[in-house]
Amino acid sequence: KPYKTARESLMNVLRVPSRLARRLVKTKNPEACETELWALRDVSFEVQQGEVVGIIGRNGAGKSTLLKVLSRITEPTSGRITIRGRVGSLLEVGTGFHPELTGRENLFLNGAILGMRRTEIIRKFDEIVAFAEIDKFIDTPVKHYSSGMYMRLAFSVAAHLQPEILLVDEVLAVGDAEFQKRCMGKMGEVARGGSTVLFVSHNMGAVSSLCTKVAFMKTGQVVEIGEPAHAIGRYQQEGVQTGGRACFPLVSRRVDAKPYIKSLSTIDVDGAIRDVFLMGDRLRIETELGGLSPAVRVAVAVELKTSVGITVLQFIGNDENFVLTGQSGDARVLLEIREIPLYPGKYLLSCWIGDPFGHEYDYRNECLSVTIQTGSLIRRSNLSNTQALVYVKGRWDIV
Repeated sequence: KPYKTARESLMNVLRVPSRLARRLVKTKNPEACETELWALRDVSFEVQQGEVVGIIGRNGAGKSTLLKVLSRITEPTSGRITIRGRVGSLLEVGTGFHPELTGRENLFLNGAILGMRRTEIIRKFDEIVAFAEIDKFIDTPVKHYSSGMYMRLAFSVAAHLQPEILLVDEVLAVGDAEFQKRCMGKMGEVARGGSTVLFVSHNMGAVSSLCTKVAFMKTGQVVEIGEPAHAIGRYQQEGVQTGGRACFPLVSRRVDAKPYIKSLSTIDVDGAIRDVFLMGDRLRIETELGGLSPAVRVAVAVELKTSVGITVLQFIGNDENFVLTGQSGDARVLLEIREIPLYPGKYLLSCWIGDPFGHEYDYRNECLSVTIQTGSLIRRSNLSNTQALVYVKGRWDIV
């Protein structure tokens, strides 16, 4: 028997005028149907109790929309969804909390929406606040919270109120490394307790370590669902550009993403674009941005990952007081690595831009590949057996 919460009952009432409005629009403008873009199409799968399912894909693949449909926030145009169990969801920063209410009030409100009794919420209250590390601010309106505080509380509420089904969308995109580690541990704990977890992420390392099954989405469809290693491998093979330059046409960008990333390039010391470098070479990573305005401040971050999604290098301009200000239109940002410290292998570049407080404008995940080969940085010629990823110079002495 499907479980109905107060939120679902309310949504059923609101859906009727929504359907009527869509029919009216189609009647007045039949040509509108010809230009419709389907966020999800022909999606069909089944998740068993206790499974941890990762949902992966490029930006615009339909991952977040799928979770919104499963959370009963968005109604599907056609088809049906059968959910058996109480659903707890963490979709994005700002979802589910009323900004004028305090953390305490939002905690009880979210518990009630999930169908929890007040006594259950009280029993879990101290544990939720302790995990979120906001005990000093629990009676402060959440509109004054930082994005990290907001996310910690939102995740803590969703994970501790014993949902039978937990839906999580990019929780690891916000927060420090320690918080991300605790989130992973908590999701594993929820899964071991018999709950079902659906986890959307661009972090392939997290997906491969946490999930028992992975669904790879592309242009609104599930193109593969199965073993994590196979699905992740297919995901990484598709959409990664080579040749030292990745360009992002207008059609592939979110319409609300201002500013946005236009291209990403890897350049050698002579200014030539290429995708093969030697250990110890000088590497320049050029990011071309568009949609800039003088009133908007833009922070830039670049990271390199292995083929299995492990982040080995991360460069955050904001950490070094590098923020674009007063720019208009397009701009190019150059990051220089004087000596490539990576061991031989294939690496994937990702680029993020946002405001200095961590709110995202645009994100290009694992969009460009670069190959590192053995160079003069290390005298040893055979590096095939090493398990290290990064080489750091040290000094040896006899004492």
